Amino acid sequence: MTTVKSNFFTAMSLTLVFAILVVPSIMVSRPPDNIVYAVRQLISNPNPDQNKNTTAITTTNIGVSNISHTISVTGSATTTVKPDKVILSLGVQTTNNTAKTALDSNSKSMNTVLEALLAAGVKRNETSTSSFNVSPNYNYSQGRNIITGFTVTNSLQIESSKISNVSEWLDTAISAGTNTVNSIDFTQSDKKLAEIKNGLIKLAIDDAKAKANFAASALGLKVLGVRSITVNEFASTPQPMPFGLQKLSVPAPAGGTPIISGQQQVSESVDITFLAG
Repeated sequence: MTTVKSNFFTAMSLTLVFAILVVPSIMVSRPPDNIVYAVRQLISNPNPDQNKNTTAITTTNIGVSNISHTISVTGSATTTVKPDKVILSLGVQTTNNTAKTALDSNSKSMNTVLEALLAAGVKRNETSTSSFNVSPNYNYSQGRNIITGFTVTNSLQIESSKISNVSEWLDTAISAGTNTVNSIDFTQSDKKLAEIKNGLIKLAIDDAKAKANFAASALGLKVLGVRSITVNEFASTPQPMPFGLQKLSVPAPAGGTPIISGQQQVSESVDITFLAG
């Protein structure tokens, strides 16, 4: 009897051990489907509160990655305009044995020229001294330089919008004693030039857009935006008349000196890099 009871308790003990050790292992190794799903969700997204933000960031990145092409083009625009401003540079050059005598003679002639120009319609605020110079004249003799006299040059600059009066002013100045004409420049006033350039920049951008759209279409793409733009500035340089610091020793022609302003070209260009996809 004792042996039977002992065997029975032994069997029960083994059963309990089996239940404690084996059965939990089976349960853990094969959990219910809803537990598997929950665990997977936690692993893939440990912070459920950020679901919305994560989705938005992912969408943005996909959008940017689609724009993987760029098209770089140069757009340009040019126009021809009539100048509305003149810069006239003229003066008096005198030479004498002494610097003072040359200066006195030069000052007298220059004042006569200035008074004549003011009487011809030049405004005083349109005039300024562009250069003034006193220099000795040398004669190289017997191995050394000998001063033989002095030359004084005084140049007057006139900036005016009355470009049709240039011929008259030039003749008046020469008749009054001007013997040097440095240059006559026809150009644009700052205000007019700014208006012209602003209009040309718009046209240059339109030209760049047209080129980019054409290139994108040929490649099976579409222009989606602009990555960068650079506006190239071109200096509008006035073209001087061919007088070039020449000394005049003859009076102005009786019929007046023909001065023609002509026309000027003004250009603008832009470099644009477009996004395409």
